[in-house]
Amino acid sequence: MTDRPNILLITSDQQHWSTMGCVNAQIQTPNLDRLAVQGTRFDRAYCPNPTCTPTRASIITGKYPSQHGAWSLGTKLLESERTVGDDLRDVGYRTSLVGKAHFQPLAGTTEFPSLESYPILQDLDFWRRFDEPFYGFDTVRLARNHADEAHVGQHYAIWMEEQGYTDWRSAYKPPTGTNTTQKHRWEIPEEYHYNTWIAQESEKQLAAYAAADEPFFLWSSFFDPHPPYLAPEPWDSMYEPGSISVPGLSAGEHERNPPHFAMTQQVKPDFSAWRESGFGIHGMQSHLRAPEQMVKDVAVYYGMVSLLDKYIGRILDRLDAVGLADNTLVVFTSDHGHLFGQHGMCAKGPFHYEDLIRVPFVARWPGRIPSGTVSDALLSLVDLAPSFLDAVGEPVPGRMSGVSQLDTWAGGDSAREHVLVENRHEPTTIHVKTYVDERYKLTLYYRQEYGELFDLRADPGETDNLWNDPAHDALKNELTRSLLFAEMGKEPLPMPRIAGA
Repeated sequence: MTDRPNILLITSDQQHWSTMGCVNAQIQTPNLDRLAVQGTRFDRAYCPNPTCTPTRASIITGKYPSQHGAWSLGTKLLESERTVGDDLRDVGYRTSLVGKAHFQPLAGTTEFPSLESYPILQDLDFWRRFDEPFYGFDTVRLARNHADEAHVGQHYAIWMEEQGYTDWRSAYKPPTGTNTTQKHRWEIPEEYHYNTWIAQESEKQLAAYAAADEPFFLWSSFFDPHPPYLAPEPWDSMYEPGSISVPGLSAGEHERNPPHFAMTQQVKPDFSAWRESGFGIHGMQSHLRAPEQMVKDVAVYYGMVSLLDKYIGRILDRLDAVGLADNTLVVFTSDHGHLFGQHGMCAKGPFHYEDLIRVPFVARWPGRIPSGTVSDALLSLVDLAPSFLDAVGEPVPGRMSGVSQLDTWAGGDSAREHVLVENRHEPTTIHVKTYVDERYKLTLYYRQEYGELFDLRADPGETDNLWNDPAHDALKNELTRSLLFAEMGKEPLPMPRIAGA
């Protein structure tokens, strides 16, 4: 067996950073808690973009969305982009992705075709035959839907039929399914839930890698707890709504924020002025919810997290059973966070609160990463690819903008003094950059006079935007310069300078 470590990356989708039992006593996640006890929990990890495609592309490229090109939902990561999977394959690693990819949009064009779009998404014969590398992964087992979304198909639908669940269409919305009435309780039996499928396929890969005695990089990519808020029984009723604390809006907080924040608290807001491209923007709608609906949604969201935790436990147990745990670097995180009442908001959108841009993060590597430790070191998911390469003893390519966090994971000083978060849906109205350091957060909007400045130490709930406070003008100017320097510093250097001219 090689001395090089295996790498197991486990991700959830849209999970608030606090939704682990070791952080929040209201939720039960025994397997994530076990992982945290065996490794280090990092409480200040950030995504490079609070939406799926951009961050997922950053995870595998080590670049920011503005650099790898998949800068928004509805874009694709071009196949010409080299990934960490390509790098690892070149040095003898087996690579696989099980679950959600979302590197490509739900609709393609002649110029930019998409394998994750209709109608090929639901061409099960195509996916039965598919056996090609996909963004650096030798083996892929893909799906696209969150809960009962109509996007069900690919390898997950094939698996359901192979398991004898021929009536799976009754648990999904049209056009593939037939059910339009589900709310909170998903009528699919747990044994056919995609968590079960992801765990089973991941276990299969681990067994094969153990038998072959080859190093591997496996990404087990879960879909939950991303809305819609649906879980099979008994998970839909695991948490009593009365036992859940639901955050809320602080009086007057949006009076000091950019205009689209307060508009989310209107019954029928008009966001047409923000939609320059004509496409919709996540979060640009009313966020008003009846209290009884909100608390039930949160209870089911917690149930989805606990169900997810069960199947993460299955993967970790199989890693132990095949004797690979001691030589495997395990990282658990999420692609971005979630709003469930904070600031009067729901789900996600162009609102760079900590709730949305911070993510849960645990790293375990026996003998290398301290156990039972909690760190407040700043991390970014753009650092995953360079960190993985560093862990296997390979140099970090100059094309990557992320930095290796291997020493930080091992208990050393933080490799970062700041993180950057991007969010661009439109040419100007939603083109956002956020700079976060140990204490402060600054958010700039392209060609807009408004912005955000928060003191995270004095105001961890981010209810007091200091942007227009004259007493903080000097700080705002200093942080603006820091953001500019950070932008300049993230420019990749694909090769060293080798001559004077």
